[in-house]
Amino acid sequence: MTPLVRIDILSLFPAIPASALGESIMKRAQNKNLVEIHSHNIRDWACDKHRITDDSPYGGGQGMVMKAEPIFAAVEALQSPDKKAKIVLMTPAGRSFNHSIALEYAKEEHLIILCGHYEGVDQRVVDYLVDDEISIGDYVLTNGAIAAIVFVDALVRLIPGVLGDDESAADDSFAHGLLEFPQYTRPVEYRGWRVPDVLLSGDHALIAKWRHEKSLEKTKKIRPDLLNHRG
Repeated sequence: MTPLVRIDILSLFPAIPASALGESIMKRAQNKNLVEIHSHNIRDWACDKHRITDDSPYGGGQGMVMKAEPIFAAVEALQSPDKKAKIVLMTPAGRSFNHSIALEYAKEEHLIILCGHYEGVDQRVVDYLVDDEISIGDYVLTNGAIAAIVFVDALVRLIPGVLGDDESAADDSFAHGLLEFPQYTRPVEYRGWRVPDVLLSGDHALIAKWRHEKSLEKTKKIRPDLLNHRG
């Protein structure tokens, strides 16, 4: 059985995504052959004996820039001869990642994810190789492998069959443009704090109404910007 999705992660520190994505739900998804995830070291495609993957920037400035040659070689080696993979660069300068983008990428058959590092990658990689640039937030991480973990986890859990109950993803925060409603479990009362009676009523219509109201209330308090996008 061919996996629904193949994901190749290119990084200078491949052990970071390999470790995080080899646990829990991500591990089970791979064991069920729903997704195939590989982490590769960009240095394996460096063309000199010291496996150098970065150099100082033209024009001067601090830091180092990732070289174009090993990145192009790695992507070209991993490309399928049958269908071109979608190539994504993890970078703070990319478009802001959200649930809609995760849904979009959960439908791709093959992804190659490039993890930036240092001061970024040679612009020719962006101009002539990358299909999309993704940022997980307005901040800078030590390397893009950490961002790639977030990106991959968010999209893989949306692949049918990955979660125990596919409806779980449908009820997630952001799935309907709102934050998720409050959740409770046993015991009914703890330290004098009681589960709302409506959740114990068995009235599914009433529960759905309460949950929607609480989602709106929570979103208005914590993320009012989401309500603005709803119109």
